[in-house]
Amino acid sequence: MSKRRVFGIGETVLDIIFKNHQPIAAKAGGSALNTLVSLARVDVPVNFITEIGRDKVGENIMQFLSDNQLNTEYVCRFTEGKSALALAYLNENNDAEYEFFKEYPKQRLVGNIPDFTDNDIIIFGSYFGLNPAIRPRLMDYLRVAKSNGALIIYDPNFRKHHLKNREKLIPIIEENFQIADIVRGSDEDFENIYGLSNPTEVYARVAAHCNNLIITAGSNGVYAFGTSYHHHFQVPIINPVSTIGAGDNFNAGIIKALLDYKINKENNELTITAKDWVSIASYGIEFSSEVCMRIDNYVDVQFKRNFARNVEQRIASSN
Repeated sequence: MSKRRVFGIGETVLDIIFKNHQPIAAKAGGSALNTLVSLARVDVPVNFITEIGRDKVGENIMQFLSDNQLNTEYVCRFTEGKSALALAYLNENNDAEYEFFKEYPKQRLVGNIPDFTDNDIIIFGSYFGLNPAIRPRLMDYLRVAKSNGALIIYDPNFRKHHLKNREKLIPIIEENFQIADIVRGSDEDFENIYGLSNPTEVYARVAAHCNNLIITAGSNGVYAFGTSYHHHFQVPIINPVSTIGAGDNFNAGIIKALLDYKINKENNELTITAKDWVSIASYGIEFSSEVCMRIDNYVDVQFKRNFARNVEQRIASSN
């Protein structure tokens, strides 16, 4: 069996973070980027498929990706337009509200499609997964990955500012569910998409397209659903510094668990055992809890030192 590879497909932005109306940090961001950087910091080789301008912001981000050992072979650089900016305003609960500034070229994501295999893991999501300006090209990537048997994870990351277009976007979101082997979203995502807050009702909608669903509900815990599995996991009580990277890092935990426990598709189907679900949830909670205690969008470079011990204790307490 060839070595497993991880690919993230998504938008790259520079997050400028505000607290009490003052900028307090500037970080390379974007959902897939946050996930991949955290994975790289626990020694998982990762490949990033994105687009970044040839401007000063873009050069800074490219240096950051290089410093964190992300493979940038599939990063598309453009000169017509500028790298995207996101202003993230932290409220009293340290949750973020965003304003975006984007100036992309007409032709998007023009790089070569990797030779995806049935041993690869791909993650995509956010509005990048819905945007009509890029969707045809994104679907080229996803169809190749799907037809070659890759394991695909989708994170809708559907925010309130998209609600005005919800009815038009739901069919596209559900098409993404259909492509995915695992869907991971927050309770807020699914309330925005379907107007539902009951996890079982959400699963009934998602399961029409994808059998494996994880709902992260902040301090209310994590809900995992499979074909014949349903479990609610408690999460530790913390006082978060920032929740910007929480979901993205839960995704990193999912992927790390898939790798560590050799969870893969067989005959083009993904079957997750009850034991595997415990490991996946425990890894996700460990990653997301750690990043919430930081102003960064990704785990600390020292996170891997205690990760194995901490996650073993979390798995033991979940059994």
